[in-house]
Amino acid sequence: MNWELLLQLILNGLIVGMLYGVVAMCFVLIYKSTQIVNFAQGEFLLIGAWVCWAFLVHMQLPFFVGFLLTLLFMMAFGVLLQVIVLRPLIGEPIISVIMVTIGLSIFFQALMKWIFGVSAESYPRVFDTEVITIAGLNIEFAYVMSLVISVVIMASFYWFFKYSRMGLAMRATAFDQQVAQSLGISVKRVFAMSWAISAVVSATAGVVIGMVNGVSDALSVIGIKVFPAVILGGLDSIVGGVVGGLIIGVLENVAEFVDSQYLHVGNLYSIAPFYVLIIILCIKPYGLFGTKDIERI
Repeated sequence: MNWELLLQLILNGLIVGMLYGVVAMCFVLIYKSTQIVNFAQGEFLLIGAWVCWAFLVHMQLPFFVGFLLTLLFMMAFGVLLQVIVLRPLIGEPIISVIMVTIGLSIFFQALMKWIFGVSAESYPRVFDTEVITIAGLNIEFAYVMSLVISVVIMASFYWFFKYSRMGLAMRATAFDQQVAQSLGISVKRVFAMSWAISAVVSATAGVVIGMVNGVSDALSVIGIKVFPAVILGGLDSIVGGVVGGLIIGVLENVAEFVDSQYLHVGNLYSIAPFYVLIIILCIKPYGLFGTKDIERI
């Protein structure tokens, strides 16, 4: 057995899994506050990555300036999307809102192709060092930075929900929207903020992945790939989203190792997370950390 290759893939899986966990937190954030599963989450990554690329390539801005402007753009984008498209749907059946997010996903994919084309584009070189070696394993420096960014985002989420006024309002809204509104919390404002935060954090993940792999339509697929991580961890659990992301990230890379060394199926890397999704739905449908929803019939 090629242990060096296996360790390399497991390490890569942990780093990518942290990014999956960040995106999974965005899924959970929107679901907890609005009870909506956002199937356009992957497009948030794609839009953020393309916008940052445009700032860096077409406007020739320094990376950190372009990145900051991208986050501001995505914050405004998330708020406007919620206010213009989703707010009028408050009170409508959940399936109707979910179908709207699927429609938004298709629309944004087509819009990005129309604006930026269908070819993959590379980011300008951001860091002087592209690859570093840790314990004999080669790691993309951008992935190391993504690990740091992921930890910072997760710590920020923890502080935000535990200590900030808006975070406490979001937790109250997630628990019971009517009770939160009776306490003077603006539920509409909470909804808008949750979509803004989700757009900003997803765009950050999109930029990091774009720096390593380039920007293309493949980024939007991550939204679907993260969905098994969300179900695995629990659709209403922030911690579960992080744990699920790590598990799926490692699982993908271990599946790639097993496939390349032994099975030679060819696409086990892509389909392994969805096998896990099916198994989890059959055995533990609420996920590892999800709350059981018991209803009286």
